[in-house]
Amino acid sequence: MIYEMDKKDFSYTLIHKDAHSNARLGKINVFGKEVETPVFMPVGTQATVKFLSPEDIKAIGSSIILGNTYHLWLRPGTEVMEKAGGIHKFMNYDGPVLTDSGGFQVFSLADTRKIKEEGVTFKSHLDGSTLFMSPEDSIHIQESIGSDIAMSFDECIPYPSDYDYVKDSVERTLRWAKRGKDAHTRKDQALFGIVQGSKYEDLRKYCAKELVKMDFDGYSIGGTSVGEDKETHYKMLDYTLPYLPEDKPRYEMGIGAINDIFEAVERGVDMFDCVLPTRIARHGTLMTSEGRINIKKNIYADDFGPVDPECDCECCRNYTRAYINHLFRANEGLGNRLMSIHNLRFLIHIMEGIRQAIKEDRFLEFKKETLNHYGFDERGF
Repeated sequence: MIYEMDKKDFSYTLIHKDAHSNARLGKINVFGKEVETPVFMPVGTQATVKFLSPEDIKAIGSSIILGNTYHLWLRPGTEVMEKAGGIHKFMNYDGPVLTDSGGFQVFSLADTRKIKEEGVTFKSHLDGSTLFMSPEDSIHIQESIGSDIAMSFDECIPYPSDYDYVKDSVERTLRWAKRGKDAHTRKDQALFGIVQGSKYEDLRKYCAKELVKMDFDGYSIGGTSVGEDKETHYKMLDYTLPYLPEDKPRYEMGIGAINDIFEAVERGVDMFDCVLPTRIARHGTLMTSEGRINIKKNIYADDFGPVDPECDCECCRNYTRAYINHLFRANEGLGNRLMSIHNLRFLIHIMEGIRQAIKEDRFLEFKKETLNHYGFDERGF
């Protein structure tokens, strides 16, 4: 198959660096679609951000979303995705889409997986059937999905793990990264390498430097926020970021907590994703300028103010806390939609504030103000 676009249509531009930190204001050209960074990406696991339409996604100011390779491979399957003309046409979304490699989902099936040099054998969470995924398979699936940015297939290392295990895993991840890069043929799809190494400084440094030699279009930081304490989490970033190039985007995977985002941006991370905003919304938790609130509490049953008076989303412009409380208690789908819209818009609004603060060389001030407002100290604990 021949693709018209060339990799020159994917690039990262560093616009401004904060004067007092490593925070970066940038822009990614994703084959003609512009993404301002730092950016948060809503998660659309199965070609949909839960309860939201593509129109909703645009309305909240999202510029890029994430899809899940493992889930889309199982259903609807690559044949359907190819017949549809790729994920953009399939879900009627014309913005950039990033797909993960499927690695996290595969390795989360710890009870059924078997790791070999060729790849990983595991059982489907849908029907228990035996499946196999290799680095080449992951790339070919992502090419069939037609995402704009694909991820290398890596081993998501459990935490904690001993040094010898992590060292062997990093070596395997690097071999898999090379195999995946060799298998990648789409010219209209960028490919990121993923840095692993758990909490070990020398292994993080080694993995990052070896991946950079392979010259990926961007670099992801994997294996964080998997059970480690905050101090260890942030050290993992410190052990990785100095060895990643300034002219490529840097993506920390699976991060959605406000304090973690601020700490990562301060160190020079550009991209984030997480199911957190929509997941907590479905459980009735809303992120607001007054802190988190639990909408199912009785005190909101006759509260006719907006969820957040400072928010400009559809939910806050048009509906009251009392109505959202009622929808949640009645288990109405509209409640899930409105709460998800609000939480995502809230987080995207914070990213907009972060970008403006970097532009004005006041990122650390904005970080302190925001974290103190939410009850975190300056380190985000």
